[in-house]
Amino acid sequence: MLIFSLFYCPSFVKSTKHILAVLFTGITFLTGYTQEDSDQFSSEIFTIVEKNAEFIGGQEALYEYLAKHLSYPAGAKEAGIQGIVYVTFVIIETGKVTDVKILRGIGGGCDEEAVRVVRNMPYWISGTQRGKKVKVHCNLPIRFSLAPNKKEGWFKRNR
Repeated sequence: MLIFSLFYCPSFVKSTKHILAVLFTGITFLTGYTQEDSDQFSSEIFTIVEKNAEFIGGQEALYEYLAKHLSYPAGAKEAGIQGIVYVTFVIIETGKVTDVKILRGIGGGCDEEAVRVVRNMPYWISGTQRGKKVKVHCNLPIRFSLAPNKKEGWFKRNR
C-alpha cells in the first residue's frame, strides 16, 4: 500500500529508473502478500462452509442441552407467551460461541433466556474452509412451549 502511494507521488518519480524500481518492488510486494493465505479468513465470518460448525455430540446433544438448561421465564408463563425465538451467533475458530443476538423474539423474558443459554453453551467443533478453521455464522430456533410438543420429543420439561 505504501509503495503504491509512492508510485503516484510526482515528487518521488523523477525518472524512468525510479518508476521501474517502484513498479518492480510493488509487484514483489503484492506477490509476497498473496502467496500465502496468512489469516485471510481470520476476520471473515462464513455462512456457508465446507464443514459446518457442530455442537459436540450432534443435534441430539444440542437438543438435550437446551432442554436441560432452558427455563421458562415466569413472566412469559403467567402471560401465556409461547413461540420460537430465533437466535444468531458466531462460532469462532476455537469453537467458542460469540456475538449472540436475537433475530426474532417473542418477549416476556424468553429472548433473554435464549441468549443466556446460547452464551453459556460449551465449545463447539469449529467449521472449516479449505482445511482451515474459520468463523461460522449460525442461526438457532428455540421453541418456548407451555405444553411439551409431542412431535418434537426432545423438548421435555423436567420442572
